[in-house]
Formats: sequence, C-alpha cells, structure tokens
Amino acid sequence: MKIIKFLLVAVVFALLLNQCRYSFIVPEEIPIIDPKDPNTPQVSFAKEIVPIFVNGENCTSCHATGKQLPDLSADKAFASINSTRYINKTTPEQSKIYTYLSPENSSQHQKKYTAAQAAKVLLWIQQGAKNN
Repeated sequence: MKIIKFLLVAVVFALLLNQCRYSFIVPEEIPIIDPKDPNTPQVSFAKEIVPIFVNGENCTSCHATGKQLPDLSADKAFASINSTRYINKTTPEQSKIYTYLSPENSSQHQKKYTAAQAAKVLLWIQQGAKNN
C-alpha cells in the first residue's frame, strides 16, 4: 500500500512540475549605427521607410489619402512628410515623424514603431531624409 501511495504522489508531483512553463521574451536587437561612418549604408526611403508605414496598415489605417494628415500611403508619403513640420534635419532626434511614433512616447497610444523601426527612421533623417 505504501508503494502505491508513493507512486501516486510521485505521479501527481511530476504532473504539477510539468505544468510550469516559462516564456522568455527575447529583446529586440537594435542596431547601433553611426550615421557619420562613411561605410554606413544609405537608408532607402522607398525600400525601408515606406514599408514601416504601410505594412500591416501600421500607419495607413489612419494616415492615407482622404484621411488624417500626413498621408503615409506609399505614393504620397515623402511629399506629405517632407517639411520642417515633420522632419528636423538639424536635430533629427526632434523630428515629429520620429518622436511621435517612438516606443518611448507615452502620449501616442495607437501605433508605434518598434525600437528597430525607430532606429531606422532616425538614421534615415540623420542621413538627410532623401527620397531614394
């Protein structure tokens, strides 16, 4: 009888231990890029920045033609944000297109950049915010 009780306790204990699972969140890797380094590749607006705005309707669910400004649809995004209102080339970290959607901004609750996307947008502005 003692063996049966021992086995029953062991099975229950094993089942309880088996239920403990841990989900580890792997932190997003943010590339550290020096914009003054001549070997740093140019960020392409069309290939790297526009997809941030349009993929999965990140921004274009609200900021598209006929909706809220700026228009971030693929064909109008550059013309719509290419002003001192959204891009500050002298102090890129203060650009509204960067700060408003930054992960650190607590006033924006809708959509935000991931840390990697924010770094990419900032680098694009630091490189002159070209329509390339």
